[in-house]
Amino acid sequence: MRETAAQRAVVTILGWGVALLLFFPILWMFLTSFKAEVAAVAVPPQVLFEPTLESYAEVQARAEYLRFALNSIVVSLGGTLLGLAFAVPAAYSMAFHPTERTRGTLLWMLSTKMLPPVGVLVPIYLLFRTLGALDTRTGLVVIYALMNLPILVWMLFTFFKEVPKEILEAGRMDGARTGGEFWHLLLPLTLPGIASTGLLSLILCWNEAFWSLNLTSSEAAPLTAFIASFSSPQGLFFAKLSAASTMAVAPILVFGWLSQRQLVRGLTFGAVK
Repeated sequence: MRETAAQRAVVTILGWGVALLLFFPILWMFLTSFKAEVAAVAVPPQVLFEPTLESYAEVQARAEYLRFALNSIVVSLGGTLLGLAFAVPAAYSMAFHPTERTRGTLLWMLSTKMLPPVGVLVPIYLLFRTLGALDTRTGLVVIYALMNLPILVWMLFTFFKEVPKEILEAGRMDGARTGGEFWHLLLPLTLPGIASTGLLSLILCWNEAFWSLNLTSSEAAPLTAFIASFSSPQGLFFAKLSAASTMAVAPILVFGWLSQRQLVRGLTFGAVK
């Protein structure tokens, strides 16, 4: 049954409507960042206003944005690379050399994501304090990698399972060892899936707030702590908070926009044969 022009128009309108609904909070945050503090808290909200860069100037004067941004880049990339370093061989072994415990291990790893992070905050905080890892980039890299490891293993396991085993068996018959089998056969076939897994991990690390707020104070604090620093017990300064939030989310929004084709390509890897 062919799709009519009217049906395509309805689907297009619904798609744009959902997209605008999801994007509206970001748009409102962006607009609020250009308001004066009085206009930001005005009731009813002001749609027409005189834009000002006052909030951005105050945010930059109060905090070193580039230092927070550099911390976010380092811990996000580090957490992603460390997570992939463990997830790739684990998923490979589970996909191509399964045992009777493989399924149970995968389910156990996934079940750890159901545990509220606050439930293990105290032991992890005490462990980090003992090891001297509090307020360090290394500590955040490790906790970010462990935080995303179950998701990375599950995604990579799914991508690896899509690869026909006959291809790897043919490589073994030609004398390929495990390393050559992975680099010359498996990696080219699953590169879109590995790339999309890394991109998703990078976004999750960038947006992580719970561990960064509890395990850092100043030296290793990423942009999530930068945003939180503009809330106070006396109340929220919405214009300054919006400016700080815009500065924090802008890099990952741009990165997500530029990499969306690769992300979608990887996430749909193997869906159409």
